[in-house]
Amino acid sequence: MAKLKEGDRAPLFEALASNGKTVQLSDFKGKKSVVLYFYPKDDTPGCTKEACGFRDRISEIENQEAIVLGVSPDGVTSHEKFIQKFNLPFLLLADEDKKICNSYGVWGKKSMYGKEYMGVNRTTFIIGKDGKISKIFENVKPDQHNEEVLSFLSS
Repeated sequence: MAKLKEGDRAPLFEALASNGKTVQLSDFKGKKSVVLYFYPKDDTPGCTKEACGFRDRISEIENQEAIVLGVSPDGVTSHEKFIQKFNLPFLLLADEDKKICNSYGVWGKKSMYGKEYMGVNRTTFIIGKDGKISKIFENVKPDQHNEEVLSFLSS
């Protein structure tokens, strides 16, 4: 699949969410912008920082008529524990078969300590009310990512 670019139509998806319900991207079309962020694993240092950053600025994000959806290959049970432990006020989507990760091009080779493996490349897509990708943040640094997203949403 060709790499997604800003202005492309966001790939549609359907996934089981942390609330036990099935969520589709089309559920939000025309209503709100979607901050769709992909992260490697629940309850790990960088992923926790990123999720808590969004949690801490959620009212400002929502004031920009946006919602946050997190996606990782973890299952619903893992997502529920992560949400409870850190009081996360947004849905996390289970992508155990990596269909969403693959359709957005974020599943790929990574390396750590000289070893290569397949995993999620931390990436955030801002999807506009029209269903098109208005911004892509690649190689996200978890520390200040909430600020970058908020800055884009409010511009």
